[in-house]
Amino acid sequence: MMAPFPRSWRVTALIASVGFALAPAAAPAQLVDTSFVSKGVRIHYVEQGRGVPVVLIHGIEGSLAGWRRVPIFGDLARDYRVIAIDQRGHGRSDKPHEAASYGREMALDVVRLLDHLGLAKAHVVGYSLGAMVTSQLLTLHPERFRSAVLIAGAGRLVWNASLAEVADVEARERDAQCISPTLMARLRPPTEPAPTAERLRALSAACIADTTQDRFALAALTRSRADQVITPAAGAAVTVPTLAIVGSLDPLKADLDALKVLRPSIEYVVVDSATHSGVRGILTRSETLTALRAFLGRPLP
Repeated sequence: MMAPFPRSWRVTALIASVGFALAPAAAPAQLVDTSFVSKGVRIHYVEQGRGVPVVLIHGIEGSLAGWRRVPIFGDLARDYRVIAIDQRGHGRSDKPHEAASYGREMALDVVRLLDHLGLAKAHVVGYSLGAMVTSQLLTLHPERFRSAVLIAGAGRLVWNASLAEVADVEARERDAQCISPTLMARLRPPTEPAPTAERLRALSAACIADTTQDRFALAALTRSRADQVITPAAGAAVTVPTLAIVGSLDPLKADLDALKVLRPSIEYVVVDSATHSGVRGILTRSETLTALRAFLGRPLP
């Protein structure tokens, strides 16, 4: 039996639930690539593996394909039933252009997916925006999750006029050029140089040309942020066992530090020299998979 993690520990150098079925279909040994309809929006997902279910939720401008490009999906599928979702507005899922189609609906898509699969509970692992969606899930439907892993994201615990203004700036950037230089600047470690204007133009052109991206959907999602906010009281009241993993060079580490203060029971892993994304991004690091594996393998209360 594995010993419990200490309340906070640090990894040097440099997703998931014991689920049981309402009436589940047999878990697939081979990759299944399919979709379902969530309140009128078609949601694409894949699943592979047998065992307890683990739901993986990607970040903004990403897709479930990102999980398959890093070791996490394939490694976990050896021992778990891994289910990765294209969030609405991303990948091969529908991309509505109205802000009302996003917000908490992104969290409810995950609950509806569990219903669709006949799963009463699952572990859930979210990265970046996916971690924010996961945090909201833990306040809306904690009874559906045996554990949660927040990677490089803590949830929206604060909302004010200044943050609303930032969201408006980012949404207008996405309307015009698909990417958001403002968001990119917030996520870039201070040790890395800012992209040149030429580089930003190239990224914008690539985003607009990418059929898995939709700039107006991304803008609508950005405008829905206020509907993803959870109160500090609700965040502190969560009792679902939770692991947080973040890179030491990730500007969002401060958000996870604050969440750890709010909920001291959270297990917290900081991966040295890991960034939010890119070649040194947190999802590429072996320490992330090691911590994730250890957490999922523990007996839960």
